[in-house]
Amino acid sequence: MVIRTGPAELDFGGIRSEFRLPQEFPAAALVEAEQAVAIERATDGREDATALPLVTVDPPGAKDLDQAVLLQRRAGGGFRVHYAIADLGPFVRPGGALDTEVRRRGQTLYLPDGNVPLHPTVLSEGVASLLPLQVRPSVLWTIDCDGDGQPKRVHVRRAIVRSTAQFDYETVQAAIAAGNPHPSLEPLADFGRLRRELAVRRGAVELQLPEQEIVPNGGGQWKLALRPRLPVDAWNAEISLLTGMCAARLMLDAGVGVLRTLPDADDAAVDGLRRTAHALGIAWSADSSVAELLAGLDPTRSESLALYVDATRLLRGAGYTAFADAPPGVATHAGLGAPYAHVTAPLRRLVDRFAAEVCLATSAEQPVPDWVRAALPQLPGLMGSSDALASKVERACLDQVEAWVLADRVGQEFDAVVLRADASGADVFVVAPPVMARCAGAGLPEGERIRVRLVEADEARRKVSFTRA
Repeated sequence: MVIRTGPAELDFGGIRSEFRLPQEFPAAALVEAEQAVAIERATDGREDATALPLVTVDPPGAKDLDQAVLLQRRAGGGFRVHYAIADLGPFVRPGGALDTEVRRRGQTLYLPDGNVPLHPTVLSEGVASLLPLQVRPSVLWTIDCDGDGQPKRVHVRRAIVRSTAQFDYETVQAAIAAGNPHPSLEPLADFGRLRRELAVRRGAVELQLPEQEIVPNGGGQWKLALRPRLPVDAWNAEISLLTGMCAARLMLDAGVGVLRTLPDADDAAVDGLRRTAHALGIAWSADSSVAELLAGLDPTRSESLALYVDATRLLRGAGYTAFADAPPGVATHAGLGAPYAHVTAPLRRLVDRFAAEVCLATSAEQPVPDWVRAALPQLPGLMGSSDALASKVERACLDQVEAWVLADRVGQEFDAVVLRADASGADVFVVAPPVMARCAGAGLPEGERIRVRLVEADEARRKVSFTRA
């Protein structure tokens, strides 16, 4: 469903103003970025890895390319992962004006009408981005895994690389389905499946909820769609997760670093999920873990959607834990079933640049730079604030477009799935257009499909609500 033709205010300027999102970088920060670009750089002792036929896999049109990958099968069994990560080290001077501004921003914010980048685009979409056929500095990870997908050897160092091609997910998926994958990605399906099986055995919690997406429809209009979930999305994500887990292990072994953490869910939360599963008619054997239960559900079924929503109770309390010279109080990410650190998206996320420096130092058996150690205690707070802002901005954009899409359909009825109910109503997922909103009414049956009537679509307040038809 496409929104009606409307005036020019159908943009996201109101959200940018409400959340005081920065429009420009400070002049001093831009000067530093331009000066960094202009400097003629030697290899600085970097390994020359330009012969590796790395490729990137990103959404169509992406320019801030953080990762390039090459997967190989090892003689005698197993896999070798080469994973090049964009390196901001040559471009951001610690303590400088750009560093100060990047710390203030925390991460790139994505809005439908344009991003609020973490770094000036001359860096993030230019000389630091792993664009195809361009020689770029990188933090290069090489991870040797056995035939089960378990890492056995990890080597990380600074290198220069050259991506040979830029792909999107659908293109990679189609090539694999046709039996003609790119040579650099030939093992991806096999390796990705192995890593997914390991994730379930670790107890990783994956919620296959529908992902709303705002896409342009021409003429300044917007529409809502569901982001397709392709197997290659999950397989590619496993490469990043593997790297983050290896990074966390390096940090823990060295006694210094910053982890992405999530405490284990308490027994009450798991018991509550078990009661919900029973109420939805979902069989859950006593010897099956939460991860095994969720992995075995059909995500297209309405009762599965309801249980995924209820399972979010298991994933509360995520944060960042910095530590130095002593083990952290919480060292694991319960949603992944393992220790984990962000290191694979430095163009878009602040913490990754510092975490990469820790890994480079510890891998080379060198001391962690003083400027990195000094920053570690600040990173959890900076990233926590940034994550909260990103979540609010994303939700506001979705709420805004939902109201635009439905503004002239008040009184109409829609098919919906009841996700989570309480005494006053329920959260529902409307199938077409794909909208998540509140529905008033007592006794709404979780996990069932019902008809709902739209009673409100307030564009100014960004509020949509339904009642049971």
